[in-house]
Parts: sequence; structure tokens; C-alpha cells
Amino acid sequence: MKRKMGIALIVLVLICAGALLYVLEQNTFDMKEQSIEISSPQGKLTGTLVLPRKAAGKLGLVLFIHGDGAINASHDDGYKPLWERLAAQGYASLSLNKRGIGGSEGNWLGQSIDDRVDEARQALAWARTQPMIDPSRIGVWGASQAGWVIPKLAGKEPLAFSILVSPAINWLTQGEYNTRRQMAKDGYSGDEISARVSYEQQVKELLKEGATYEEYVQAAHKDDVMSRERWTFVSKNFRADATADLQHFKTPVLLLLGEEDVNVDWKETEQIYRQKVSASLLTVKVFPDTEHSMLATRTAGSRLRAVLISLFAPRQITVNGYMEQIEQFLQEMKRTSGT
Repeated sequence: MKRKMGIALIVLVLICAGALLYVLEQNTFDMKEQSIEISSPQGKLTGTLVLPRKAAGKLGLVLFIHGDGAINASHDDGYKPLWERLAAQGYASLSLNKRGIGGSEGNWLGQSIDDRVDEARQALAWARTQPMIDPSRIGVWGASQAGWVIPKLAGKEPLAFSILVSPAINWLTQGEYNTRRQMAKDGYSGDEISARVSYEQQVKELLKEGATYEEYVQAAHKDDVMSRERWTFVSKNFRADATADLQHFKTPVLLLLGEEDVNVDWKETEQIYRQKVSASLLTVKVFPDTEHSMLATRTAGSRLRAVLISLFAPRQITVNGYMEQIEQFLQEMKRTSGT
């Protein structure tokens, strides 16, 4: 009996060791990561520069611009599969820790959209000083709230291309869309949804009036009060609307959307982009059964599934075709430019 138990224990240990080695192998990416620091008038910025392990000649570069939240340079390793794909295409990737995260100085909740544009410009200026980077092949990738940053940035910097994932058009209408879709998905009644939208409209009126945080707290539902820092952040940015800034795009734009996005009204986004961005520059790809973060709905709806894929198959965490679409976009640009 003891012999059998001993054998079973050995087998279990071997299985666990094998699983651990497999996870480590799957989460080792074919690229070089370098920690970087950028000086700025607003304080030090830290981040990661990703390079191919082997490269001949100058590299293009993709600057990553985050969406909402306290996001570090790798987005908790979520960017790494795409970084690896970009490295294989001859592109470096540059991604910063948001202010207050990972050694970057300041507080991201104190930033306006224009502040984030200035920060991106500082990152681009730094990138152009790097001897391995071809300044004529620097573009951007951005998700969600980056949809308000990148069009403004395109009016100030000579971007080679722009890749936008699930960008919204208008801050206020996007917020109401999100409320309605998420509550409907969670099973709330029409009356409950209407009551919530009415309450949020009251908060919007306070924002428009320039109300203080104390005035907001007095009017807010007691079980639903945002922090003072969040109120400051929303107060600075709630008027954001990308419509007019889309005219700044003068180089290729790839717009990636998910049909099951409950955060952003992807139909509105697609419609406005097609109206405002030249058809000769714009490529649009809409993925079925896909949510805001380019995850398949069944993955986004199951935390366990998402964790297991992240551990055992991180390169398959996003919906099929997402990274391939980016590769195709970059390859097409290379063919048309002859570089």
C-alpha cells in the first residue's frame, strides 16, 4: 500500500513539474525586453522597449497607448503575444507605465486627454533618438480611451500608421451605451435601466455645471460614490469627442472592433470613422462574438477559462484573426511603400 502511494506521489510531482515547465515555456516570448526611463517636465516616465532578438537594419516602432485604468507597461503581460508578433515583423514596441504605476512619476487620474497626448509625444521624441529605430516607420497602437488620444496625436506628429482597438467617439454617449448594454446583459429590467440612466444624467449635469466633489457626493447615491481622484479625472475628460479630430489622419488607419462590445457602440464608431477618415487610408475589421478587449465572448465571460488560456496558451488569448489582421495591415503597408 505504501509503495503504491509512493508511486502515485512521484507521478503527481512529475505531472506538476511538467505542467510548470510547459507554462514557463509558453510564457517565454521570442523578443528582448528593456526597461527604459524618459525624462519629462511632469516627472520621470518608465516603461519597456521590446526588440527582436535578431534584427538586420533599422526597425519600425509601435508606441502602445493604453485605455482606462491603472495599467503597467505590459498590461500585466497581456501585450506580450502581440509584442512578439510585431518583433517578428521587424518592429520594436514601446509601452510606458501610466503615471503613478511602475516607477512613472505623477498620477494618471490627474491627466486630461491633452496631457496624454503630450506624454505620447514625449515618448515619440525619445524613440526617434534611438539608433536602431527608423523614424519614418513609427506608428501607434491604442485601445479604448486611446481613441481620444491618437486622433489628436495624429494632428501633431507624423505617424506612419495608427491601429485603434475598440475606440469610442463621445465620452458621454459611450457611458450611457455601456450602462444600458451592461445592465441588460446582467438581467436588469427596463425600468431599472431607465432609473440608472436618469441618475447618471444628473451626474452629467453636475459635471457640466463644474460642481465640486463635495456637491457631487451630496447628490450621489451613497453606495455608488466615485473617489475624489476619479471625479477629478472624469471632470477633466467628460467632454472628449473624437469626431473632429479624425480628420487629422493622413496615413493608414486600422480599426478593430468587436460585435459584442458592451463598453463601446462599435456601430457608431465604425460609421463615424468611415465618414471622417479617407476610404483610401481606412481598414476596418469587425470580429463576431468578440468583446471590448478583443477576447472571444466565451473567454471574457469565464474568468477560469481566461486564466487557463493565459497560463497554458497565452498566444491564443485574443480572438482568432486579431493579431493576424495587424500583421496583414503592416505587411500591406510595406508592400505599398516599397520599404
